[in-house]
Amino acid sequence: MAKDPVFKHTHYSEIPADEFGDEAPGVTIRRLIDEEWDGAPFYNLRMLEIAPGGHTPDHAHANEHENFVVEGEGEVMVEGAYHPVGPGDVIFIPAGMRHQYRNAGETTFRFLCGVPVSKLLDAK
Repeated sequence: MAKDPVFKHTHYSEIPADEFGDEAPGVTIRRLIDEEWDGAPFYNLRMLEIAPGGHTPDHAHANEHENFVVEGEGEVMVEGAYHPVGPGDVIFIPAGMRHQYRNAGETTFRFLCGVPVSKLLDAK
């Protein structure tokens, strides 16, 4: 259950990195700002970290994604086509579009992922 919004200030590395699961080898997710833990009413912000050779699932959502590459070399697959991405790149994935991120380098590929909170999606 979501709690009331609270002020939060912390370094991202202090937030636990959860394993994504078998469908995403080498991927962890840090829930930086989250409706459940912080009470954020409209927006969730996550840090995904992909180890060399790792990738997210090939998937689509009912919601858009706003992504910002922090470090490393990666590729984003959108509807079957791969595009190289790197630090400073901004990626917008519209709702319903198939996508996947994968590490294309020798170091951790790290990016921010912003999405609307799930209760807003459920109301649509």
